[in-house]
Amino acid sequence: MRASSVTTVSLRRDLLSYTLARVGIVAVVAVVLVLFKVPVLVAIAVGIIAGFPLGILLFRPLNRRVTEGLAARGAERHEQRARLRAQLRGEDPPS
Repeated sequence: MRASSVTTVSLRRDLLSYTLARVGIVAVVAVVLVLFKVPVLVAIAVGIIAGFPLGILLFRPLNRRVTEGLAARGAERHEQRARLRAQLRGEDPPS
């Protein structure tokens, strides 16, 4: 397996985990509020608003991995574009 495919697989896994964790926090907050007789739509709205800072605080390591993976993927794509542009100009691609 190439390094880029390993990076892509781990980025997908981390991004999926982070997304599910954030949705899970919203669901937990909403369910707790519904148990206290708060209307469902209000509970979901509060869950979304409260889920943003809670997700950042509780899932900081996962957030960091996702951010690093996105940065690595961006750098990889930048290098690929530079090689392609060099090939289109008829130059030797940069190493």
